[in-house]
Amino acid sequence: MEFDSIDCMTSSDVIDDDDEIHHHNQLSSLLKSHSNNGSSNSIVSPAVHSGTTSVHELLECPVCTNSMYPPIHQCHNGHTLCSTCKTRVHNRCPTCRQELGDIRCLALEKVAESLELPCKYTSLGCLEIFPYYSKLKHEALCNFRPYNCPYAGSECTIVGGIPFLVAHLRDDHKVDMHSGCTFNHRYVKSNPREVENATWMLTVFHCYGQYFCLHFEAFQLGMAPVYMAFLRFMGDEVESRNYSYSLEVGGNGRKLIWEGTPRSIRDSHRKVRDSHDGLIIQRNMALFFSGGDRKELKLRVTGRIWKEQQNPEGGACIPNLCS
Repeated sequence: MEFDSIDCMTSSDVIDDDDEIHHHNQLSSLLKSHSNNGSSNSIVSPAVHSGTTSVHELLECPVCTNSMYPPIHQCHNGHTLCSTCKTRVHNRCPTCRQELGDIRCLALEKVAESLELPCKYTSLGCLEIFPYYSKLKHEALCNFRPYNCPYAGSECTIVGGIPFLVAHLRDDHKVDMHSGCTFNHRYVKSNPREVENATWMLTVFHCYGQYFCLHFEAFQLGMAPVYMAFLRFMGDEVESRNYSYSLEVGGNGRKLIWEGTPRSIRDSHRKVRDSHDGLIIQRNMALFFSGGDRKELKLRVTGRIWKEQQNPEGGACIPNLCS
């Protein structure tokens, strides 16, 4: 969500006495409406509220339970909801069923300006505090936010930390798990013409205390069918730059070699594939490597992963090869 176009008042704006009285009365009405809801989470009185936590409850939309951002709407009885849900409830207050109209809760919007709240990923390690209107933008890019499942064979919606996703890949997707920094895989397919959007294999490697996903698949590149192999790092982008990898495929006295930096799983499988950031093998070349009558695909892909180390003297990166 973009916040550059948010229409809200800032604490530095000069407002006259009538506006102050209006906002005070509007907020008092809002607090009263919440205290009359009978909910255990409601605020009993503006004088007995529990600071930021209670105001944050006021800023939670009763329909979608997400935090509300301008424009915040309210009914004549002071019940609020977000602008997205206003269209979903057909202009009827979800609390009292009265017609909503076009009343904007400027008082609550102004109160939100004064709030500073922790990132919602505090339990995952983020200790940052942000103004209310900046919090959502940070959370969309927070380094501690959960990762999406890197499995490409289906539209998996599972998210979580790296240890959780490793177990999920092993137990739910039955992905092959290997330890070590070198690999030697053989891919065989009886009908190499069936390539359109066919994800073939995902293998997870554990080395240097990290996890890496090796993808190998077939898809159409323009009018030509191709095979592609690439590596993704199970961690953030900054950390992924500490590693490099190579892939090699060949046969009949010929070979192709690719070297690069693994992409973070923050980048989707499709994004990496469509950027062609990996070893790409044209079908004719793949069949040539396969040998025989060229009617069956038999490819052997080898490779290794290594960690780049900082040279303490010159500052340059030098490879730390895994034995």
